[in-house]
Amino acid sequence: MQEVRQGGLSTRGIVISGVLGAVAIVLGATRIGFIPMPTGIQATIMHVPAIIGGILEGPLVGALVGTIFGIFSFMTATLPIFKDPIVAIVPRVFIGIFAAWAYTAARPLGEWWAITLAAVVGTATNTILVLGLGVARHYLPAKVAWTVGLTHGIPEIIVAVIVSLAVLLSWKRVQTGQARARV
Repeated sequence: MQEVRQGGLSTRGIVISGVLGAVAIVLGATRIGFIPMPTGIQATIMHVPAIIGGILEGPLVGALVGTIFGIFSFMTATLPIFKDPIVAIVPRVFIGIFAAWAYTAARPLGEWWAITLAAVVGTATNTILVLGLGVARHYLPAKVAWTVGLTHGIPEIIVAVIVSLAVLLSWKRVQTGQARARV
């Protein structure tokens, strides 16, 4: 059975974009997507749906989910850095794109490694581009960006890898019929 395509997207791609975009919004609106860290700074997992979208359906779906995350971030911003659409939206578009490319490149290493690399690359994309643009647009000094990048970026990478592996390995088992029925 051939999937219906709308402007280059399959029906499945459109649905997955919408569902994962909604997940990103719920993570932000409920604050579930923010994880308190011992440093007093919150790490985020709001970028993980864009990573998952990129892995499941490719760079276009990853970009759409990332765009939804970016628009939500912009619309709910309380800090000046995120009230700038160039900082709040543009970097988020690339999360799923780079994650999809990393996943595709790492597939020969095995599913576990491919998902892990995609989660690392997608998270690093978010951190590096947001902070880099924040410095370039004079919202924060480079020294602060480096500090935030290390204190936020490393925990966010760890959490993104764990969540991405848990969701995608389970999804792929269900998709291939390897999941066991539970009574």
